[in-house]
Formats: sequence, C-alpha cells, structure tokens
Amino acid sequence: MRIFENLNIDFLGKRKYFYFLSVGLFLFGLINIIFRGLEFGIDFKGGSEIVLRFEEPLEIGKVRDVVSSIGLGNIEVKTFGDNAGVLIRSELQEIPAEIYPKVKSQIEELIEKDIPGLPINVIDSTSNSLTYSFPNPDTTNRIIDMLFSSGFQASKVSEELTNTEMIIRVGISDWIKENLKEKFTDNTFRVLKEDRVGPKVGKELQRDAVFAVLASLVVILIYLGFRFKFIFAFGAVLALFHDVLITLGLFAIFYNLIPGLNLEIDLTIVAAFLTLVGYSINDTVIVFDRVREMLKLHKTEEIESLMNKSINKTMSRTILTGGTTLLTVLVLLIFGGEVLRGFAFTLLFGIIIGTYSSIFVAGALVLEYVNKYKKKVEF
Repeated sequence: MRIFENLNIDFLGKRKYFYFLSVGLFLFGLINIIFRGLEFGIDFKGGSEIVLRFEEPLEIGKVRDVVSSIGLGNIEVKTFGDNAGVLIRSELQEIPAEIYPKVKSQIEELIEKDIPGLPINVIDSTSNSLTYSFPNPDTTNRIIDMLFSSGFQASKVSEELTNTEMIIRVGISDWIKENLKEKFTDNTFRVLKEDRVGPKVGKELQRDAVFAVLASLVVILIYLGFRFKFIFAFGAVLALFHDVLITLGLFAIFYNLIPGLNLEIDLTIVAAFLTLVGYSINDTVIVFDRVREMLKLHKTEEIESLMNKSINKTMSRTILTGGTTLLTVLVLLIFGGEVLRGFAFTLLFGIIIGTYSSIFVAGALVLEYVNKYKKKVEF
C-alpha cells in the first residue's frame, strides 16, 4: 500500500518557521521544568510503595481516608489498573517513631491471642525490625507462621533446629496493611508488589538513568559518523536531544493540568525515552539513506532540492509506520492502566515529535551547515 506517492512539498523551504516552533516548544517546556519542576517516582526520590488487589471493587476515596488517618503524613493513594487495584506511595522509608509502639503492640496482641500467657521477650529493636525470643523452637515456628499469614514479614533468625528467635520487619507497608484489614473486613486483599527504595539508591538510579540516555546518544553519534558524514550524525543526534527535551517538558506542562496525566519520572519512563531514541533515529536514518542515494544519482543537483525529494519519497513509509505505531500506543495509553500510562504517553508524543524532527530538524541542520560553509556533500 502506497500513499503520497507523488508528493512534492518544499519542506526545507519552510524550515525557519519550524525553527521558531521548536524553540517555542523547548522554552515552554524548560520554563515549566524550572518553575513547576518534574515529579519523580519512588525509583528516584526514595520511599515506599505498595500495590494491593482487593477481591471486590471499592471506592478509592474510602481507602484514601483510612490511609491518611494512620499517622504517616502525606500519602498518595490511587487506583491501579481497575477499581479493585490500589497503589499506595509514601516518601517515608521508615515508620515514624510515634507509630512504632503501636505496631509493636499490635504484633504482641496477635501473639497473645494465638498463645495466651506466652512470655514475650524482645531481645533487639531497630527502626525497622523487632527480634523476639521464645521458650522453644516449636513455639517460635508456630508464631512465625501465624504472623506471616497475618501479613507480617516474620522469619527465623537462624535455620538451626534449636533456633528460638524470630525477627519481624516493622515497615510502613505493614502498618498500612494492618489498618486496611481492620476497615475492610468484608473485602479481603492481597499484596501484588511491595517496594522500598532508600534516598541513596534513588540518587544512584537518577545518575545511571541520565548516563544511559547520554551514552545511547554518544554511541549513535559515533555509529552515524562512520555510516554517513559527521555533519549528518551531528544533525541526527541534535534532533534526538530535541525530541527528548521537548517530550520531557511535556511531563512538567501536563502535571496537575490534565486528569490522568499526573505522570512521574521513573525507570519505566527512562525505558520509554531509550525506546523513543531508537525509534526516532530509525526515521532519520531512512531519510539520510535516501539523501545519500539521491546524491549519487544526481551529483550536480542542489542539496536542498535533493533533501526535499528524499523526504517526499520517504513520507509514505513515515506515515504508515508512524501511524500504526501511534494507534498501538494510543490503545496502551487509554486501556493500559496506571502501570503503562507513563510509558505510552512518552512514546505517543515522542513519536510525533521524533517524526517531526526527522523532517524539520535533522535534515535542516545539515542543510544550514552546507549553505553556511559552502561545503559539497559527497559519499
């Protein structure tokens, strides 16, 4: 199937108008990033995250009311997938000091209820764990099984047969789960995912994510420098910077502006940006390949005319490939749920911007260089 087979549009003749458009989009996004900032997910800023799946759909507002009243400060609660899934996030890594005794008391009440009169001996206590000692190994194993089935992360201190000590984690997620169990007795839930990321790890992930994107651009620059002339490689990589920065600006622009697009930057978004880089450079390379073919066939023709012809001849492929990809990504954005929304959003707008930059940024930069320095492009 071929469309736009005889297309003849002077794309590069209008390039200066699109310079203004690109600069405007970039500055608008940059202003929003500076003054409104980017929201980072738990992967980068640290914190605790728990994903729950209830047996029956429920009102997210009721969960939010319960979680907001248990003393953990600012907590984010939203649906995860459908009305039976709940995503809970907190910037805290450790349970607050004033809540700690309540969790300890709750654990010991469960032990007393299971074995009335059992001596409870705390032998160690940290900010996120409690260690108990019991009279014999059988009792210890029974208490561990009971607490584990109640949702606590309890385990043996040692795997020796004579072990009588139990360690139990005291975390934010444990306190959240226990309070939800009390309030939603008729609607049980299970834990789908539970993550905790410290601030140091979050900073390291931020650094590694930036390095991954920059390294990919450098490798592409080297590869295209060998495959084409260096100016083509430079134009292509500059276009990729253009795509990434404008798409990143959209995260700041849309946050708290459009319901459902309050998107945070996390590792999934970084993966989407790397995917976008690969997709966008593919479009650019196809245009440059056609330019190289045209230059070999029409050595005396003006470079601007040849580049326009190359863009026109590849437009059919660009529309078909980009259109089908956009439809798929749009379906993911609408129906993919909370998990895939950020990934789909990045690709949706990134593909549009990447296709635009392949036509009006990458090739235009090469043309500006040739015109300014009066260079003859030869392969």
